[in-house]
Amino acid sequence: MEAKAIAKFIRISPRKVSIVLDLIRGKDLELAMAIVKHTPKAASEPLAKLLKSAAANAENNHHMSADKLYVKSCYVCPGPVLKRVMPRAQGRAFRILKRTSHITVVLGERE
Repeated sequence: MEAKAIAKFIRISPRKVSIVLDLIRGKDLELAMAIVKHTPKAASEPLAKLLKSAAANAENNHHMSADKLYVKSCYVCPGPVLKRVMPRAQGRAFRILKRTSHITVVLGERE
C-alpha cells in the first residue's frame, strides 16, 4: 500500500530540488520532515508542503498508520521552461531559461 502526492509547475529548477530529495529518500516521515525543515535550500518549503500532503493522503484515503510511514520513493521531472530575454552589450540578447519542476513523493508503510 502506498500514498502519493504530486506538486506540478513549481518554479524552481529540478536540479536544485533533487539535492533535497536525495537527503530524504528512504527515511521515516518524521525524520524526513525534520531534514527538510532544517535544510537551508529553496526547495525545502514546497517539499515540506508536499510531504504533509502525502501523509494526509496516506491517513485519510488509504487508512495507513502515521507512525509507520516512510518515504518509499521521491523524484522530480522537468516541467515547461519559461524563456525570457536579457539585454546584453552591443544590442545582443541572451536567453534566460526559467525552469519548472514536477515533484512526486510516494509514502509507504513499514511492516
